[in-house]
Amino acid sequence: MQLTGKAAGHYAGQADPYILKSGGRYYLYVTGHDAIYAYHSDRLLGGWEYYGPVLSVPELSAFWAPSVIALDGKFYMYNSMEGTDARPDAGGHTGAMHVSVADHPLGPFTGTRRILEPFSIDSHIVRNEAGLFLFYSANRYEGERIGTCIYVDKMRDPFTPAGSPVLVVEPTIDEEIYQRDRYRPGQHWHTVEGAFYFREGDWQYVMYSGGCFQQPGYFIGYARAKTDETDLTKIHFEKYPDAHTYRPVLSANAFEEGTGHHSLIRDNGQWYAVYHGRDYAREPGADAFDARNARICALDVCDGVITARRYRDHI
Repeated sequence: MQLTGKAAGHYAGQADPYILKSGGRYYLYVTGHDAIYAYHSDRLLGGWEYYGPVLSVPELSAFWAPSVIALDGKFYMYNSMEGTDARPDAGGHTGAMHVSVADHPLGPFTGTRRILEPFSIDSHIVRNEAGLFLFYSANRYEGERIGTCIYVDKMRDPFTPAGSPVLVVEPTIDEEIYQRDRYRPGQHWHTVEGAFYFREGDWQYVMYSGGCFQQPGYFIGYARAKTDETDLTKIHFEKYPDAHTYRPVLSANAFEEGTGHHSLIRDNGQWYAVYHGRDYAREPGADAFDARNARICALDVCDGVITARRYRDHI
């Protein structure tokens, strides 16, 4: 299940992998310093080939965490980038959510527009009976546990958020601390990011990553709600098993660390999480950013509970 076709000079890792199936073929989009990169395969669990950059804007950088959706014959990619003329947020962060469009899953994605102000990252674009919704992460500087939280907003069209975002998941435990004493002594910065929404039966879920992606303890957890509500801005999601208990679906284990930021796909009746992690034994000099690569595991989803069945391999 190892990704193949690594090209000289292209982005080394496969961070923040987003998987899409279209026309019977699988596509994987990953974070890059100078572009969003893609892989493709005719099989989920093998045969992956490196394609190359599918989105790049010369004046922008830090192409983070894409999600892609097919709408009316077009493919829309949502991801954050830096280098815009938008004003930075209170912490000086300039990453902002953009949308780009293509006629094919492998792009090229063009017509890039900024749709949110900094700081806005880690999209998941979702369509259901009630319309189009955008999950993303943004920073909160007030409260007991300051840091990055997950929000959802309804979209008026693929380029226009309604402008009434609702808080979905916020930090509540120490395992979600990104950096201690970040802005002043005694005030720790927390991070909950990488939202992925899905529905199974009577339950709706928002999975997320918690902590610092550069640290071994980066993990995947989830919040859930048992409801038939289709307007995703009206659902109250609660962390599993509760707001104050650390019980990750995926976390560091005997052979990998930094497990997080994932997407899901349902294939032949089975849910799979495609996530990034780092091997403990990695190339000399590889830092925590570039050493991330895509892995896969099956998920069992039953009556509000998600459990993982691990594969010791890359995708």
